[in-house]
Amino acid sequence: MGATAAGYEPEKQTRLVRLWTAATESMRGQSVWLTISVMMVVTLGIGWLDNITGFEVTWFVFYGIPIFLAVWWAGNRAGLFIALLSGVVWWLANMSTTPYETQLGYAWALLNRLVYLCVAVFAVSALRHKQEADAARIQMLEERRQLERDIVSVSEHEQQRIGQDLHDGICQQLAAIGCAARVLAEDLQAQGVQAAHDASLIEGSLRMVVMEARNLARGIFPVHVDRSGLAAALEDLGKMMSRLTGIPIAVTDCVDVPLDAPEVSMHLYRIAQEAVANAVKHSGATEIHVAMKLEDDLLELRVEDNGKGMPPTARLRGDGMGLRTMHYRAQVLQGGLAIEPRAQGGTSVSCRVQLKDLNELKQLYEHEEN
Repeated sequence: MGATAAGYEPEKQTRLVRLWTAATESMRGQSVWLTISVMMVVTLGIGWLDNITGFEVTWFVFYGIPIFLAVWWAGNRAGLFIALLSGVVWWLANMSTTPYETQLGYAWALLNRLVYLCVAVFAVSALRHKQEADAARIQMLEERRQLERDIVSVSEHEQQRIGQDLHDGICQQLAAIGCAARVLAEDLQAQGVQAAHDASLIEGSLRMVVMEARNLARGIFPVHVDRSGLAAALEDLGKMMSRLTGIPIAVTDCVDVPLDAPEVSMHLYRIAQEAVANAVKHSGATEIHVAMKLEDDLLELRVEDNGKGMPPTARLRGDGMGLRTMHYRAQVLQGGLAIEPRAQGGTSVSCRVQLKDLNELKQLYEHEEN
């Protein structure tokens, strides 16, 4: 029973918030005079109750309700008008039962109440301005986050396009030239021409260029990064970077985690790719290790090297587009990115995300696609 009540209360509050937001948007879209007219009726109703109950049972505090609504829906001027009207209504409603012996005392009481009501107007106005400023700030942050997501998405699509063009275009043309060179080498060899050896060398060089180009294309556009191929893509990344750089890159303990959203796998792959590239370019490492493990609901991707490490200022500032992009990708995954020095020397880059957060992100991507 307690659990049911606890689950019902937030749902009820959310429904009330939605109703209040809808009412506010509706009334602010109407004429100011409509709001003033409705609040005048409410004020007169409160005055009628104030009159029939007498001075001993005061309804003065309830005059704040139409004042609040007038300011919230129609602005300061409407609120000040309703505040003055409330003062007049209170004066007339309690005139026959007032305990004041002189009109001066009664007028002084009215003046005090008018000051209170005007202060309430400006207090509600300040609250409204703060709410509008907060709403504008939240909208700006949402637009900024959407812009960042769009930039990363465009960059991702552009990389995929370049990788696909490189694989399907240049690689195929180089392969065709290699075939032509092999045919030429065979013809020259059959004729006993000494240039056949040179043609064979050209064909072998073209074969190596095609292989390197395909490796680059796979790095730019990893075709295996799908719902269950992140581990295989990381292994291919290690092999490719090892061939290109000559630095041993060990990819071990990479669990095969089923990630239903390809975008999630791509974000994790790009983080590992950037971390490996930084280690190769800047650390002077002779060994790099990539691992991905799953403990309970926590998925951790880790890239470690035995290089000279990163300067502390660089870790704090996040210098470079690559580091900022890594941090952004980790934020998109609702995870954390840590860049820390290793006790044995070198740098450790780790990204930790919760699988339940990845499921929520998957639903977000599906919603955007629909």
